[in-house]
Amino acid sequence: MSEIQIYPELAKAVNGFRSTFKESDFYSRPMRRIVRQEISAGVSQAQQEEKVLALNFICTHNSRRSQIAQIWTTVAAAWHDNEFITAYSGGTEVTALHPNVITALSNLGFRIEDGGGDPGRYLVYFSDDYPPVKCWSKRYDDANNPEEDFLAIMVCDDADANCPVIPTARKRIALRYIDPKFSDGTNKEMVTYKRTTREIGSEVFSLF
Repeated sequence: MSEIQIYPELAKAVNGFRSTFKESDFYSRPMRRIVRQEISAGVSQAQQEEKVLALNFICTHNSRRSQIAQIWTTVAAAWHDNEFITAYSGGTEVTALHPNVITALSNLGFRIEDGGGDPGRYLVYFSDDYPPVKCWSKRYDDANNPEEDFLAIMVCDDADANCPVIPTARKRIALRYIDPKFSDGTNKEMVTYKRTTREIGSEVFSLF
């Protein structure tokens, strides 16, 4: 862990990720292990060669999984003192960051503020020593995202099918998660969103 101190409740969640991940279904899947190794090799190489590597997490609406992955990757890079990893997210279409994601992140210890300007923009803080993650729904090729030489990480089936070619990416990698939106409007929604947020966080931390 670096000298950057993240918020206590968040640190508690991160410290539990190792055991959480080993208990998850993701841990034992052979093909998923290969995908993780590929991403992890890129992360390690970036730090060893002191070259910036951008990870762009892509799903259909850029409203849930891709944003969660971007946030956790930023936290993991800070936690491991890896200044050469930068995280982004985008969708094949623009919607909005879902309120259940904001609630789940807040419950885990993130501090979230209105980002100002256009509606639907948020600042997600994980430490007083680090700038917030700026979150809003956007396309994967938005001007704020990397233009070339990035890893395009597809976190949902639909985006994987509808983005068959991303010519400017260094590589396109599928690391899919179940969309928690199936629980929207039910009494299981917050349990589901919290589980998804933890699952993505624990797997992202395993890449460093």
